[in-house]
This record gives sequence, C-alpha cells and structure tokens, in this order.
Amino acid sequence: MNQKIPEPAAIPSEEEVAAERERLQYRQRYRRTLQTTVYALIVVAAVAVLIATMFLPVLQVSGTSMEPTLEDGDVIVLVKSGSFDTGDLVGFYYQNKLLLKRVIAGPGDIVNIDEDGNVYVNDELLDEPYVTEKSLGETDLTYPYQVPESRYFVMGDNRATSIDSRSSAIGSIEEDQIVGKVILRIWPLNHLSLIR
Repeated sequence: MNQKIPEPAAIPSEEEVAAERERLQYRQRYRRTLQTTVYALIVVAAVAVLIATMFLPVLQVSGTSMEPTLEDGDVIVLVKSGSFDTGDLVGFYYQNKLLLKRVIAGPGDIVNIDEDGNVYVNDELLDEPYVTEKSLGETDLTYPYQVPESRYFVMGDNRATSIDSRSSAIGSIEEDQIVGKVILRIWPLNHLSLIR
C-alpha cells in the first residue's frame, strides 16, 4: 500500500504571527466599540422616551381651534406642571383625544361672555392679544358661570370655531385631565418660538 505522507505545515514567520495577532485584536476592539455604541444609543433612546412621556411630551397640532397662535401641523413641546394661570396654553385629555386650549379661568372664578365675545373673569375684562376675532361661539352655558373647584375654564383662540368649555359637551376640565403647558413650537423651524 502506498500511503501518502502529509507534508509538514509551514511554520509562519514572526511577522505573519504578529500581523495575525494585530488583526484579531483589531476585530475584538471593533466589536467592543460597536457593542458599546449600540448600548449607549439604546440608553439614550430610552432616556429620551422617558423624558418625552414623563416631563416634556411632544405633540403635533391637528385642527384650527388655536389659530392664529398654533396652526394645523405645528409640532409643540409641553412641560408637565401642577399650576396653571390665565392665558396658559394647555394640553388635556378629552374622550381619548388630546386637545389644546387656553386657560381662561381657574377654580372658583366667575366667567361672563357678552354677545360680542368679550370675556370677563371676576368682572374684569380679559386682555386677549392672542385672539384676532372675538365671538361668542358655540355655547349652551348660562352666564355668569362659576368654575367648579379643581377645574379650569378653557377656550380656543379661534373663538368662532373652537368647541371648548363654553359647551357643556366639554365643560370645565378637571385638573387631572391636563397633561401640561405648551412652552415651545419646534416645527416648522421658521416658526420656532416660545409660546405664551
């Protein structure tokens, strides 16, 4: 029988061993760097989502009830808050929707709206530079109206079309319905601004 004897394997040179060792170390460093980067991105994304849901919700405006202050398609940032003043823009839940309106009066305040759309709170005419056209709008309340405790009376800036606390369908909103105050418009970029 003719059995073939295997040839001895060539022994690599020191340079080849060093080059292979360097290649393996580079691959290991690359994997570690990639893994660290992916973990860091996951942590940053998780923190961003947490901040957005817990402290700074970001929303897109849908509809025209807040024109001219906010327009359909604007993207805004809210900040969680426990106190709301007259004139603050707030986002609140109503029938599984998030609505944006302006705080007109707080708990215990007395609201009166005349036929011309002038709004009085505690017998003082509100200065409303954000309203371009005053209107009584859709209302079925009897005025003067006293805001119940732990509730807020809210109205849209586009008074003719906004359905808000003037209608008993929405009424005064409870404090725990409020998500937060609108503080910033971030889109479109040419309208980037703080909101008041």
